[in-house]
This record gives sequence, C-alpha cells and structure tokens, in this order.
Amino acid sequence: MNRLTDTVKTLLIANVMFFLGSQFLGEVAYKFFALWYPGNPNFEYWQLITHMFMHGGLTHILFNMFALYIFGSVLEMYVGQQRFLFLYFSAGLGAAGLQILFSYLGFREAYQYYIDAGITPSQIQSLLQSVMETGQYRTYGISNEISNQLISNYTTPMVGASGAIFGVLAAFAVIYPNMPLYIIFIPIPIKAKYLIGGYFALNVISAVTGSSLAGPSNTAYWAHIGGAVIGFLTMWVWKKNQFNQNRWN
Repeated sequence: MNRLTDTVKTLLIANVMFFLGSQFLGEVAYKFFALWYPGNPNFEYWQLITHMFMHGGLTHILFNMFALYIFGSVLEMYVGQQRFLFLYFSAGLGAAGLQILFSYLGFREAYQYYIDAGITPSQIQSLLQSVMETGQYRTYGISNEISNQLISNYTTPMVGASGAIFGVLAAFAVIYPNMPLYIIFIPIPIKAKYLIGGYFALNVISAVTGSSLAGPSNTAYWAHIGGAVIGFLTMWVWKKNQFNQNRWN
C-alpha cells in the first residue's frame, strides 16, 4: 500500500489547498464552498462538488486524507484512474444527496410543528434569517429540541470528503474483503470486510439513534452511509461484470 498514485496525490493536494485557503478566508470560504441546505440563501449548485474539499478542522482532514492515502491508491491501481474518479465523486454526490434528503425531512417535520403551533411562514422565515445574521432567534414557546431541529438543518453546512472516502472504503472491502488490517493499539489483524463493515454499522446506528458512536455529535452520518452504499454497489457491479478486463483507461 506504499505506492501513491497520481490521482490520489492530486486529490490530497487539492484537499490540503482548500483547507489552508479556508483557514485564511474563514467564514467566506465556508459560505461559498460548503454545502448548504437547498432552501438556505447561501446554497449554490457548485457546492455539491466543492464541499468535498472543505473540512471542519485539522482532525477532520487528517483522518480523511489518511484513509484516502491508505486505501485510495490500492483501489485506483485496481480499477484504473477514470473509474476511480467516477466512484470517488459518485460516492461524494450520493453522500450529499442522502444527507440533504434527511436534512429536508428533519427540517420539514420541525417546520410543520411550528405551523401547527400557529406560527406563520413569514415568522419562521424571519426567525431563520435572524439566526443566519445574528445567531439569535425568538422561540415562540417552541421546545428547544424542535427549534434546534429546525435551525440546525437549515443553518449547518456540510463539509468534508467523508462521503467519498466511505465510498472508497466500501469498494476496497468488496475487492479485498479478506485483507488483514490493523488498528492502532489493537495488535490483532482484522479482515477488511469486518473492520470496514463494522465501522459502517456504527454509522448506521448513530444515524438512526442520533447518538455519536462513530464520531463527533455534528458528524453527517447519513452522508457516510450514502457514500458507502454508492461505493459498494458500484464496485460490486464492476466486479460482477469483470470490469478489470476492459478498463476505461
């Protein structure tokens, strides 16, 4: 796993450059390049791609780039450059799509709660605008849980290559299911299908229960699931059809 392919190297450099740029530009970078809820005025279509190169902090980018470095080159050497890029960005888009879907469902549920409580659409919009501009808002007597559900889905942007990385991990588990992998502080090798599958299961539990078993509380677990599902299905279809005998490049 020590050979770094050109595509993975380019992705690593691009992610690092975006990260350094975001540290310099601050909120401006996140406003234009993070992925916002489609109903938010900050939303732009190019964010479906650019959010994959944005990260929320040093730990976030280090974990993602380490996973890309370890697994990405092996996967690219197996499928070829064009298919690797297709899988990577497809997984990233699938991750964004699933996360947006659940953000929409959560937002609409809370929005309807406000409507049923007698709050008008214009008052809700004013509340959301106040949060975006000042960070403060009027609760209208609504519980903190419902208010946070409405506001967090609307005002929290999605950043990170995690969805694409999960696609890479899932694809790796398809082609090398029995490869032994090691985790720091655990001296026993674990087969890829169990280690990656277990990590995926933790994310599913976290997404369904709202707990934080597989990362920080603000982790976009549905994005991880979406990326993994796209990566798994794509690699499964390619492997089933013996794609490696007719590589695109």
